[in-house]
Amino acid sequence: MRGPEQILKETRTIAVVGLSDNPDRTSYRVAKYLQGQGYHIVPVNPTIDEVLGEKSYPDLASVPEPVDLVHVFRRSEEVMPVAEQAVAMEAAALWMQDGIVNEEAAELARINGLNVVMDDCVYRWHRRLKSEGKL
Repeated sequence: MRGPEQILKETRTIAVVGLSDNPDRTSYRVAKYLQGQGYHIVPVNPTIDEVLGEKSYPDLASVPEPVDLVHVFRRSEEVMPVAEQAVAMEAAALWMQDGIVNEEAAELARINGLNVVMDDCVYRWHRRLKSEGKL
């Protein structure tokens, strides 16, 4: 299994589940940063039509393009359906943001070949790896 560094190096398209269109929300700030670093962001949120200049989809199953990384900003107890959809769409990785822990969802993803990061911040990882010259 690949860790955060390899995931970020190999990722081009990130589906951000729970991405808000509110600039004060962490999901928005993190997605905007990643977009600025050259990643293609695919918003997944049934309550908005568009964010960061990208069409939003109601769920992962509705995303019409391949996704490398599924980045989750949902409550821990809401991650299992996201993990199931990430497996179904053959994403390469499932990343649960700070404070999000769902061992059952993580195990399902791992068993099906996805790399998993749980309870960690993609923004911090990216900034650190970039400052170390690894990205």
